[in-house]
Amino acid sequence: MNIAHLLRRSALLYAHRPALLHGDQVLWSYGMLAARTAALAAHLCTRCGVAPGDRVAIYAANAPEYLEALHAILWAGAVSVPVNYKLHAKELAYVLADSGARMVLTSEALAPAVHEAGAPQDAVLVFGSDAYRAAVTHTPMDVCDRAPHDVASLFYTSGTTGRPKGVMQTHRNLLAMTACYFTDVDDILPGDAMVYAAPMSHGAGLYNYAQVLRGERHVVPLSGGFEPAELVQLAASVGQLTLFAAPTMVHRLVDHVRATGADVSGFKTIVYGGGPMYADDLRNALAVMGNRFAQIYGQGESPMTITALSRAQLADRDHPRWAERMVSVGVAQSLVEVRVVDAAGQPLPTGETGEVVVRGDTVMPGYWNNPNATAQTLRDGWLYTGDMGALDADGFLTLKDRSKDVIISGGSNIYPREVEEVLLLHPQVREVAVVGQRDAEWGEVVVAFLVAEEGGAVPEAELDALCLEHIARFKRPKEYRWVEALPKNAYGKVLKTELRAKS
Repeated sequence: MNIAHLLRRSALLYAHRPALLHGDQVLWSYGMLAARTAALAAHLCTRCGVAPGDRVAIYAANAPEYLEALHAILWAGAVSVPVNYKLHAKELAYVLADSGARMVLTSEALAPAVHEAGAPQDAVLVFGSDAYRAAVTHTPMDVCDRAPHDVASLFYTSGTTGRPKGVMQTHRNLLAMTACYFTDVDDILPGDAMVYAAPMSHGAGLYNYAQVLRGERHVVPLSGGFEPAELVQLAASVGQLTLFAAPTMVHRLVDHVRATGADVSGFKTIVYGGGPMYADDLRNALAVMGNRFAQIYGQGESPMTITALSRAQLADRDHPRWAERMVSVGVAQSLVEVRVVDAAGQPLPTGETGEVVVRGDTVMPGYWNNPNATAQTLRDGWLYTGDMGALDADGFLTLKDRSKDVIISGGSNIYPREVEEVLLLHPQVREVAVVGQRDAEWGEVVVAFLVAEEGGAVPEAELDALCLEHIARFKRPKEYRWVEALPKNAYGKVLKTELRAKS
């Protein structure tokens, strides 16, 4: 089943319900949204030559057109490739080339970067352009049939080698994720609304399917992003507002509410994930905003669906192990199994730390055109997450460390090696090691430890310029520290644990 059938179904059942709001103003009903989606899908097929299974990229910040573009790609039977709009043109070029994207849908502001990345003029459709307005009035088409195992989306995740990997997410994966949302995260009730403050190219966008299924409202802020004051205003005017947020966003929202005394009654649920929520931050959030929180743990390879810590579990302060549960990531979601295993893949006893593995209908079939990475990550039907954790006697999972050394800054994943490889391009950099440093606002920030060649250290501005030439701005180190030597073990491996202690 094509997951686009969810929108078709809701358009039939709830044709006149408001579907998409820009700020607090209704733009389209479900009937209108489905009609525009079906027209855009037909345009992609008939005018652009998109065939079932072809890849179509979306490179845009949050915008009203994003939702219809995503569903139009699926409606046409194609594969969506949502790309982080913060990526550098060189990084975008790699994603477009690796996925073999036939078309790119983008915003006017980002169109130059798309062309810089090598996309032909006739393969780019710009939101709001005359061509786009014509596309959404094309003669509509019916939903293209797809099998559950067909790929619906390619989600590119940063790789430790600096080369992103395309996670193949099937229609079955996304439908199972949607079902788990209702059973394990939060129910969607009449009058609810989802606001897209985090990028729609990531987890926030994935939760659109649950909202579509129930025929409830989607809200794109006028800012297109996360502004605490704007969210508070939207909660008051729109009501029953749910958002998915990184812990750093929650921290900023809570600080704003505490400072202003804002009314939070318009917020229904804040789902947080994508990084650790420190105990003090969570206590403060609950104290300031009340019992409105739920946590999810997942990754692109099992989208949004490994474990969940429910609103009820967070509210159960009378439980003798509430403090321990509060800092966990919850229990396995309903349609997956979760284990903690040793290096040989054998389950470990309760309380022992090992690698977290998961299996179920949400787990990807593999990485796009990357059988080696697939074989390393999928073993005997289990997804090896690369995260280290321990299960307690009640099945609550507590994460201990990230074996892949990923730095999570502002909800975005940054892999040290991709930054290290760029810094090593400078002739004065002999060695470099990149680690994350805890930060109150961003969760973590990037810190680079460098060893200079003869001639000594170079100005930070040079290193900044080098990074900005090759990688996205948000991956650039916030601090450069020149050292005589990097700490290493007997085998020559850099001891990043020691560097983290210094950062």
